Amino acid sequence: MSSGPQPRAAGPVVRVRGFDLALDRRYEPATHIWVADAGPGLVRIGMDPLGAETSGTLAQISLPGVGADLAAGRPFGQLEAVKFVGPLTSPVSGTVRAVNDAVAADPGLIERDPFGAGWLIEAELADPAELDGLLTDAAEITAWYEARIEDYVRTGAIAR
Repeated sequence: MSSGPQPRAAGPVVRVRGFDLALDRRYEPATHIWVADAGPGLVRIGMDPLGAETSGTLAQISLPGVGADLAAGRPFGQLEAVKFVGPLTSPVSGTVRAVNDAVAADPGLIERDPFGAGWLIEAELADPAELDGLLTDAAEITAWYEARIEDYVRTGAIAR
């Protein structure tokens, strides 16, 4: 496994009902997975703070090795937490080019620095057009995040 390049600081970050939201990312709303540009044909993939919060305290994360194939909508790893054990689903297809060994050793990085040191994998895109299916507009992203927080509060998944 490779630790890959050092994390970049997130661009504009807003607070939505107590949760940070980086507006320089693309989001897969069903999975709370974000995608950030990491160079020509490369993306960095991670989990947003709301996804981490609704999973509970993160205990373990399993990530693929460098060279593994990714398929959009298919699992690429597994997350074990207090409230959730299940797959991490890839928002894009491609090939894993870097794995964040630090987050595998300390899953709490996802909670402490989700848009920086808490990234999961870096991938070379097989089809850049898949990015078009992700949320990209700042107003749209913020509205989605607000609605999800409200849903989680209403169902008791989080207290706010």
